[in-house]
Amino acid sequence: MARSPYHIERVSGIPVTDEELLTDLRSVAASLGKKTVGQKEYRRFGKYDDSTASNRFGSWNKALLAAGLTVSNEVNISDHRLFDNLLVLWEHYGRQPRRAELARAPSTISQGPYSRRFGSWPAALAAFVEYANGSGGGAPLAQDAPVNRRESGREPSLRLRWRVLQRDRFTCRACGASPAFSPQVELHVDHIVPWSKGGMTVLENLRTLCLVCNLGKSNLAS
Repeated sequence: MARSPYHIERVSGIPVTDEELLTDLRSVAASLGKKTVGQKEYRRFGKYDDSTASNRFGSWNKALLAAGLTVSNEVNISDHRLFDNLLVLWEHYGRQPRRAELARAPSTISQGPYSRRFGSWPAALAAFVEYANGSGGGAPLAQDAPVNRRESGREPSLRLRWRVLQRDRFTCRACGASPAFSPQVELHVDHIVPWSKGGMTVLENLRTLCLVCNLGKSNLAS
């Protein structure tokens, strides 16, 4: 079938709509394989002027959030958020994450904040390990240590999740699967004695399970 010779072009002078701006932001992010877009990247690949999005939504980061993307240059991110993002990556890959992996999911924070806060990627990793091992970054939280009564919350702290995953070598305790060898494997930190049945959020009552085994356990328990 022959292609129609007629097509509609934007009439000069008509302002771009919010949805057109957001759609183009998403399109550029998708073409880059990222969950965010820097202003320099958008100037190169986007249809519109980057200042249009910034002015329309109040700032570049607000425009990204309106498009459902992550911010590209967020400032004053807490150490805990930076460390939690690193643990998500370590859990996702089953190994020490690489700097380039900050640019793609499941990371929600780019390389910039780590460089500004710690000076370099190796220094950021070292600071995370020091904190997660409990040798720095403040006193351990209540759920980091065994307790005699049910005073801990249901969700393990960052430090406790790290200790469980490290102890289990980022491997499912039920089937032996690990994202280090099978990228599709998704790991979870699970209660051995369920929280709903009085199980505590302590190292001895937690284990690493893959998503499949965790779902299978839930089905058996139901």
